Amino acid sequence: MKLMPMFSFRADGVTRSLRLPAAGVLLALLAACSGGSNAPKPTALQAVVPVVAVQQVWTARLGAVSFPMALSVSGSNLYAAASNGTVAAIDARSGQDVWRLDLGTPLAAGVGSDGRVAAVVTQSNELVAIVEGREVWREKLSAQAYTAPFVAGGRVFLLTADRAIHAFDGSSGRKLWTQQRATEPLVLRQAGVLLAVGDTLVAGLAGRLTGLNPANGSLRWEVPIASPRGINDVERLVDLVGPVSRLNDVLCVRAFQASVGCVNAERGVLQWAKPSDGSVGLDGDERLVFAVESDGKVVTWVRANGESGWSSEQLRFRGLTAPRVVGRSIAIGDASGFVHLLSREDGTFVNRLTTDGSAIVATPTLIGETLVVVTRSGTIFGFKPQ
Repeated sequence: MKLMPMFSFRADGVTRSLRLPAAGVLLALLAACSGGSNAPKPTALQAVVPVVAVQQVWTARLGAVSFPMALSVSGSNLYAAASNGTVAAIDARSGQDVWRLDLGTPLAAGVGSDGRVAAVVTQSNELVAIVEGREVWREKLSAQAYTAPFVAGGRVFLLTADRAIHAFDGSSGRKLWTQQRATEPLVLRQAGVLLAVGDTLVAGLAGRLTGLNPANGSLRWEVPIASPRGINDVERLVDLVGPVSRLNDVLCVRAFQASVGCVNAERGVLQWAKPSDGSVGLDGDERLVFAVESDGKVVTWVRANGESGWSSEQLRFRGLTAPRVVGRSIAIGDASGFVHLLSREDGTFVNRLTTDGSAIVATPTLIGETLVVVTRSGTIFGFKPQ
């Protein structure tokens, strides 16, 4: 878990103030949460008899990853980036590069792409657009971003840490509009929520899921998933975190250490919300929503009404990623480089995959028939479940 102090900005992008007291709270929190001899020990792993056969089919090297990693998929291509500024499009069927580019500057967030334009954010607050392995434009931002850009309809959309949403022309980089919301003193240094449902741009702003007109940024609807509570800025932090689970027009999302809820994104209506103490996103199928709690407990809810489903405590304190539905299973990475496959029906283990021993840094991603996993050391693995 990482938290960052929030800056406030005027419309022209000039910094007005920095909340130093909040930054002090931040430092104290990180010191308290940094681990040590009193940290809970990860649950010991039991032997697994493979029920679902999985074959490793390729590996690729990219570079170490220290930012909030999110993979982008278009067709059979995977778009990924490393902290050192390397960006690549990789054919998920073979693991071979389609193109690779060194931007020469460290990155702060993952890649977004529509298959033509790929976009990343640098640590120096620049949005960079790439076409066929070539940088085509670079625009300065008013704040840092930890959520990968979202590219669609010839535009690049970005959610920045001052809780603003920006739209840029995908060809020229010209800014088209900005939707700014009231800021709060802290923001998660973690990927948020930004995607499209039909002709609506959907974004997470604090504890609210918001639907916007992508043409001009005007508000269409807003649904609260969680409300700030507590007596200090840390306790009141309820940012929405990715990834989300989408089934047709219904999105199920997590509010950081507060709740999980499902929203009809066509009508902007909350279907249900349940308390949940988790810090990473979720996934789901037509029957269940799958998630992990902050202590590593794997939990589920019935998608239709939010009633509790099965749960498992066999991966507690193992530093889990968000889950990903893969056929009859869900795939969850851990901080020791294992990928655990659990049955969607009851949470029993059906296989366990090994990587390079460094933490899995992105939610496992299914591209066609290939399960893609990225480790902190920068190795990308392609597995093929049978």
